[in-house]
Amino acid sequence: MEKNLKIEGMTCAACAKTVERVSKKLDGVIEANVNFATEKLKISFDETKVSIPDIRAAIEKAGYRAVTESSKKSLKVEGMTCAACAKTIEKVTKKLDGVIDSNVNFATEKLSISYDASKVRVSDIKKAIEKAGYKAIEEETSVDEDKIRKEKEIKLIWKKFIISLIFSIPLLIITMGHMFGEPIGFKLPQFIDPMINPRAFGIAQLILVLPVMIAGYKFFTVGFKSLFRRGPNMDSLIAMGTSAAFLYGIFAIVQIFRGNVDYAYDLYFESAAVIITLITLGKYLEAVTKGKTSEAIKKLMGLAPKTAIVIRDEKEVETPLEEVEVGDVIIVRPGEKMPVDGEVIEGLTSVDESMLTGESIPVEKNIGDKIIGASINKNGRIRYKATKVGKDTALAQIIKLVEDAQGSKAPIAKMADIISGYFVPVVIGIAIASALAWYFFGGETAVFALTIFISVLVIACPCALGLATPTAIMVGTGKGAEYGVLIKSGVALETAHKIKTIVFDKTGTITEGKPKVTDVVVTNGIAPNELLQLAASAEKGSEHPLGESIVKGAEEKELEFKKLDLFKAIPGLGIEVKIDDKNILLGNRKLMVERNISLEKLEETSDKLASEGKTPMYIAIDSKMAGIIAVADTVKENSKKAIEKLHKMGIEVAMITGDNKRTAEAIAKQVGIDRILAEVLPQDKANEVRSLQAEGKKVAMVGDGINDAPALAQADIGIAIGSGTDVAMESADIVLMRSDLMDVPTAIQLSKKTIRNIKQNLFWAFGYNTLGIPVAMGILYLFGGPLLNPIIAAAAMSFSSVSVLLNALRLKGFKPAK
Repeated sequence: MEKNLKIEGMTCAACAKTVERVSKKLDGVIEANVNFATEKLKISFDETKVSIPDIRAAIEKAGYRAVTESSKKSLKVEGMTCAACAKTIEKVTKKLDGVIDSNVNFATEKLSISYDASKVRVSDIKKAIEKAGYKAIEEETSVDEDKIRKEKEIKLIWKKFIISLIFSIPLLIITMGHMFGEPIGFKLPQFIDPMINPRAFGIAQLILVLPVMIAGYKFFTVGFKSLFRRGPNMDSLIAMGTSAAFLYGIFAIVQIFRGNVDYAYDLYFESAAVIITLITLGKYLEAVTKGKTSEAIKKLMGLAPKTAIVIRDEKEVETPLEEVEVGDVIIVRPGEKMPVDGEVIEGLTSVDESMLTGESIPVEKNIGDKIIGASINKNGRIRYKATKVGKDTALAQIIKLVEDAQGSKAPIAKMADIISGYFVPVVIGIAIASALAWYFFGGETAVFALTIFISVLVIACPCALGLATPTAIMVGTGKGAEYGVLIKSGVALETAHKIKTIVFDKTGTITEGKPKVTDVVVTNGIAPNELLQLAASAEKGSEHPLGESIVKGAEEKELEFKKLDLFKAIPGLGIEVKIDDKNILLGNRKLMVERNISLEKLEETSDKLASEGKTPMYIAIDSKMAGIIAVADTVKENSKKAIEKLHKMGIEVAMITGDNKRTAEAIAKQVGIDRILAEVLPQDKANEVRSLQAEGKKVAMVGDGINDAPALAQADIGIAIGSGTDVAMESADIVLMRSDLMDVPTAIQLSKKTIRNIKQNLFWAFGYNTLGIPVAMGILYLFGGPLLNPIIAAAAMSFSSVSVLLNALRLKGFKPAK
């Protein structure tokens, strides 16, 4: 079983590693991955060996909280007569799989229910209540608990920062006033002047630092708890550093009261206060910026309308979206959004699907056409039957794909993951060793050693390491979804930028996959439209794909079909028909030769058409050659442009097809293919991909996903194109919502940009810690330079994680290939 849990209480990458470690230790857990940026744990486990409560308990024991992502609803319950009724409703709803909590208030007749929307729907809850003999009526729309929690958290952090700032500024003025006051004419009042009244000076600082310590109490409770549980995190570093400064300040005050007034100049309270203030500000900026990295998912989630107009008992009823069921008939007026996926049963309209596919041109919809939920009805009023609802809709599948991708890890993050697991204990060791070395071997004072100890603890930033990869993946995959490019995992995102060869399936990928009439060549005085009319009338009864394309060609020209007096199929050759007392033969060259019909001057034309990848079909009327109709699978509008773009990116392009070499070469010539793999049977496509990989190349396969599944799975990256609503294609790593080949270079470019962004983030995170920690250890001071102040160290640390997030947000400016 696979489950996503929201983890509360994590403050850095070390916390994420601790949650992973304790989860993996449980017997029955197969895999556990924590995404620090989304604060989610993706866990795979054997239900027979371990349960969700066991996993929650292990995580809580480690000092964190695991919660199931839930929706909350308030329902009005009718028919209750006593408290026993309320208990019955609680009991029947709690029995439902997916219900997390259920509380009935008998006085207000309200049921408050928390549930997992992926497992149970409101309609299921209502049915269970009705079965028990009561009636549930909807009170209000669902609440996005996660959003509310995040907003609350951001407000609380901001409040704590303001409180810390209010007390830290006067504390800084008191502490530094006697040093910088004289040049600017500032003087401390006599009663707190350290030279006149050192005791009051010390007590005033203690009074000002205490509210700041209380505002930052979470650093101490979480930090020391993690330390004692042998899973130290960033909070542990802050807690140790500020506690050391605070305790030293208390010790100094005791010394002042004993008469050692020199201690008044080394109280260190301002360091503790300003460190907490700056780290709190950093946490606030981090929380706000982290929220922006997940905007793409929120945008997708907000696409679907909240209600639908459903026909119930021949009346139009406004129904909450979660209560729409398969088979319901839905009415959508112009300008409204389609609530769920379905099929048009009445009306004609054009639909804007750009929010899902990136395709800006509205799509015409007629009876029998498919509807994608969340698309916008432009001009006609339609009725359509719901075919997919809830978690089965295209939008829900896209959201799941994007969420899974954002929760996955890229191989590039492995090094950062390993380091962040050992980072905090190593930093604590370095801080202690540096302080002791300066005190015992450097001949420095205890105050100097304390400065080193605090600076090393405070400057180290495991957050930057933990955020470097997931934030870039979140923004990158979200941006892809915006343009209809769905990247399924971090691994796919990373591998895509290494692709050196792309293999395109021909039919339906490079070409439209629907043969069209391309040429009508006439002889012996017959008009082109008359020839097409006779051929289409003859083929009307045929089921041959080429015949269908001739019929369609005549329909497009609005030609009238003539009545058939006789129809005879000649297997492998063509057909023989009688129209208006004319005997008509329509078929291949072999049929004409067999019936001794002279091809006249058309043989040369026929060869020319065949060399262009077209299929010539001969028409003879009353044993005399009348002309040729050529049919071909036409190349998609953007195929040539996309292949040119890939060439510019240094990628070799191959084409794989079951067609003969001549047809394949004709198509390849039109679009600029480098390598042709012709006459390949569907089952052999995967072997062709394997052969290319054997040459040491990273290969991507682009197909329509119907008979290409084995090749898509074999390739380093499988790209399913034009999948429309079938977004859950298992064999592909990247799903392109549109049939536009320009999305292939867009996917590769997005991968390159995201990986570059991750590398920049990792370089900054590693570089910052590699340079910052030695400076805090006093390396510069050793060579006559300055000693790093713990306050500067705290500011640098706060800036470090925020800068990584801001860099990841630059990916929001990504534009698709043109």
